[in-house]
Amino acid sequence: MYAERHPGEALSGRVACVWHQVSEGDSTQLVVPDACVDLVWGPGGLFVAGPDTGPVPTPMTAGDAYVGLRFKPGAVGAVFGVPIHELRDRRVPLAALPALTVPSSPLADAGDPALAPDPAARLAAMRAAVLTRLRETPAPDPAAAAIAGALRMGRSVRDVAWAIGLSERQLHRRSVASFGYSPKTLQRVVRFQRALTLTRAGVPPAEAAVRAGYADQAHLSHDVKRLSGVPLGRLLSPVRHLP
Repeated sequence: MYAERHPGEALSGRVACVWHQVSEGDSTQLVVPDACVDLVWGPGGLFVAGPDTGPVPTPMTAGDAYVGLRFKPGAVGAVFGVPIHELRDRRVPLAALPALTVPSSPLADAGDPALAPDPAARLAAMRAAVLTRLRETPAPDPAAAAIAGALRMGRSVRDVAWAIGLSERQLHRRSVASFGYSPKTLQRVVRFQRALTLTRAGVPPAEAAVRAGYADQAHLSHDVKRLSGVPLGRLLSPVRHLP
């Protein structure tokens, strides 16, 4: 079971959603790139899921419960106290990133799941800690949303740089700083996610490919396999994945 909720007005400028997932059986959950960074509280504790460039198969055991807070692409800024590119393709324990501390229940240190805080309490602690940290750190690059939006629509890196008033070198530097990706990688990821959203909404793959800025359906299929490791049909359910 997986569910997303609005993060609340105080966080909505930087956070896409908060989410809760409980594994209904032993399985391997496929995580695919989405240009987001997540703060996650799972069975093993708190960790940060950085921006991925490829698929991440994640083993899950029946009853495993996770809660998460998902930052919008380019919106995490200095929350974790390290450059975003250092988190790329990594799952890092929050304890290794002391810029952000999330308090836990005094009962949660015994290793007994029965004593762990409930999901609502975990999310409340995470939201409070992140909100405090957002007030302490500079805002993210104001051009980040425009960069991601233009690349999501299939515009070339050169065209996006020109439209925003940057050189390609400046665009590269600001893209890596905001997203952890080069502009070409960011374009591949956000275009893939746009096509995935369209196909999940019932748009035929050929039409979704054109609307997402691919040359054709074969181009879409190639990128889907490159980023997820599986054909498009395998990604159409479930709707979202564990980071």
